Amino acid sequence: MLGATATKVEGGQRRARFGLLFAAISTTFLVQGTLHQSELKQAVVSVLLGGTLLLAFWSADMPERRLKRAMWIIGAGVAAVLLALIFGSGEVIYGAVAIANGLLVLLAPPSIVVGVIRSLRKHGQVTMEAVLGALCFYMLAGMFFAFIYGAIENLGGSPFFAGGSDWTTQRGVYFSFTTLTTTGYGDYTARSDIGHMLSVTEALFGQIYLVTVVAVIVSNLIPQRMRAD
Repeated sequence: MLGATATKVEGGQRRARFGLLFAAISTTFLVQGTLHQSELKQAVVSVLLGGTLLLAFWSADMPERRLKRAMWIIGAGVAAVLLALIFGSGEVIYGAVAIANGLLVLLAPPSIVVGVIRSLRKHGQVTMEAVLGALCFYMLAGMFFAFIYGAIENLGGSPFFAGGSDWTTQRGVYFSFTTLTTTGYGDYTARSDIGHMLSVTEALFGQIYLVTVVAVIVSNLIPQRMRAD
């Protein structure tokens, strides 16, 4: 009885962690997609991404000693980005910041996968942690490609979008997620060959992820709910 209660409490705590992680990712997404382009916005996004990465490590049950070490390293990295934005400007700085933010995003998914796998092994079934983890992974993928496109815009020597469309972070996020979901409105398109390849890669990833990982999770979650009823 006590063991079952402890397991239930632990499961609730893990769901809360993944819930906080999903909320942090959603907040970062909203900031990127709505606020006007500015150094302050980039600084806020970097801070949010640093916090998101720490939440990802926490959700994966990283040992406390390693988590503290990661906190110092991530804090130093975010501080470096903030200093670069304060004392520097121009396309090179913005491109470097985009790469730094992309790296912060890139480090989070492995921790999410570890956390989900541990949850599946512990419970032997698909739980809400797995669902939230899958959603977090998907949103981080869209954000990662948006940062890569931003780095190409600022460091590539020519505009990322074809047709003379100006780059903004909002448009980069919009283009990335319409590509990831294969919506493809066509109002913005990549200009260069590397932009084309990255766009195709993102679209393929989005489709394969939905028809494999998400499909497996949903197909295993629904029968359990039906049996519970």
